[in-house]
Amino acid sequence: MEVYERMKSERERLGWTQPGVAALTQVGKTTVINWEKGASSPTAIQLEALAKAGFDVMYVVTGQRGLPLSPTETLAPRVRALVDNYQAADEAGKRVIEGTADLAAHSHGKRAEDKKM
Repeated sequence: MEVYERMKSERERLGWTQPGVAALTQVGKTTVINWEKGASSPTAIQLEALAKAGFDVMYVVTGQRGLPLSPTETLAPRVRALVDNYQAADEAGKRVIEGTADLAAHSHGKRAEDKKM
C-alpha cells in the first residue's frame, strides 16, 4: 500500500470526510482528493494538524502504526459512541456535550475536575 492509499485508508478508518480533512488542514477538498490520488502530499504542518486530531500520521508515512489503532477501540460501546459523537460535532456541539457531561457528573458528585485535585 502506498502513502496516498494509507492516507485515504486512515481517513476512512476514522470516519472522516474529505471536506472534514480539508477543514482540519485548511485546504480545499480538491487538495485532499489529490493527496488520496497521489498527485500531491500534505505538508508537515498539515500532517501535524491531522495528528493532533487523532490521525495516525506514522501509519500514513511508514505503514507502521505509531498509535494504538484508535483510543476509542478499547472503550465500551456506549463510551465509544459518545466519543464518536463528540468528534463528529462542530465546536458549538462539543461545548454542549462537555457542559452536559459536566452537569451530569456534578449532579452525582463525580466531576472530572474534582478528581484531578
